[in-house]
Amino acid sequence: MNSDAIGRLAVSLVGALLAAAVGYVLFFALPTTGVELIGVLLVIATALIGLRIASRLASKAFTTYNVAQVAVEGPISRDGGGGRLPNGPNTTPTDDVVEQIEAAADDGDVEGLLVKLNTPGGEVVPSDDIRRAIVAFEGPAIAYTTDVCGSGGYWIASGCDELLAREASLVGSIGVIGSRVNAAALAERVGLSYERFAAGEFKDAGVPLREMDDHERAYLQGLIDDFYGQFVERVAEGRELSEEEVRATEARVYVGEEALELGLVDALGTREDAEDRLADLLDIDPEVRAFEPDQGMMARLSIGSASVAYAFGAGIASVLGESDREIEVRL
Repeated sequence: MNSDAIGRLAVSLVGALLAAAVGYVLFFALPTTGVELIGVLLVIATALIGLRIASRLASKAFTTYNVAQVAVEGPISRDGGGGRLPNGPNTTPTDDVVEQIEAAADDGDVEGLLVKLNTPGGEVVPSDDIRRAIVAFEGPAIAYTTDVCGSGGYWIASGCDELLAREASLVGSIGVIGSRVNAAALAERVGLSYERFAAGEFKDAGVPLREMDDHERAYLQGLIDDFYGQFVERVAEGRELSEEEVRATEARVYVGEEALELGLVDALGTREDAEDRLADLLDIDPEVRAFEPDQGMMARLSIGSASVAYAFGAGIASVLGESDREIEVRL
């Protein structure tokens, strides 16, 4: 038993004894009405409560971890709200993930980073924010995927030192998609018309209430091509592949074994295998602590209410809205 474990045990026992003493005085020694039995039960209950509180305090006072794990699960968005695309409310809030990575980096007990990826992708800049935070982490960062590591998830993985996948994991989708709703025919049918008040030729490019012309289409496709070029560059650099090899994947997804053959992953394995890899790199016995944002009661209630609201009205806002966000660009 190491010194940290002994310290935690000592704090827990002291806390339990103090709680028992307080309980004895309050519920057993002082009463004179013949309720000794009930008093004993209350003493025991108080001791158990004290033990639980002391254990929590001991866990904070004596660290027993040297590896931090962060998780990116579900579609990736800035605030986890799902945006206007039909992703649902349970998306990955980028700022929370970045905050936890930075907290791990500032924690003197953390020597390595374990990154769980189970995401089909999401927004471009939020995905890059997570990748940048991982790259800035001083120490090895090993990523592993369970079901899927696609698009924005793979953008993030390219910033890790290694990526492990399961045999049946879906990996890749190195591409960018932009979309808009074309409601011009519907607007004409119901008698809606679009009047333009804009400064700048392409300010309202892609507005859904009218057809796009060839210049607008080329402009928007150029934006997508620029994002794709950045994606290819990040992957080629992080995976030590040529840009031609990355582009040759044609934004397809591959099962784990094929992804390994193409050099998109470093090995096939589970979380335990990722931990073993960190053990080899750091020459330590990994003790993992999950770094995740605290969610109070109001946050949990807001998630539930968002789920109900989304189920009721998903997709409606994507038809009509401000022109600046008519084109959704996602990884």
